[in-house]
Amino acid sequence: MTVPGIGPVIATAIEALAPSPEVFRSGRDFAAWIGLTPVQKSTGGKQRLGRTSRRGERTLRRLFIIAATGVVRWAKRKGAPEGSWLATMLARKPPMLVIVALANKDARVAWALITKGGIYRAPTVAA
Repeated sequence: MTVPGIGPVIATAIEALAPSPEVFRSGRDFAAWIGLTPVQKSTGGKQRLGRTSRRGERTLRRLFIIAATGVVRWAKRKGAPEGSWLATMLARKPPMLVIVALANKDARVAWALITKGGIYRAPTVAA
């Protein structure tokens, strides 16, 4: 619940709907299970990423996207910290793409916190 955007509702939903975290090898596998990763169409050594797959756990995907929408709207209104990942993404990408990318990032962070334990610490901006 310490991750920005993830509150008691999403934390409870993860506990209730997701299988044990040991089922997934990485946070990317967990995000793919939810349906928040791009489709890979790779051939001949060239990696091509397409649209978001949207295959997976529908309820968790919706909750992560709703949470990310709130964080992005807050950052657009109040301003994200200068030089942060969110600020740079908002400066060069469309808002909906940033929302889905943030939802993907939050899902990976949630998996890491569940697997390894601990408390989320916000990354510091390099000066």
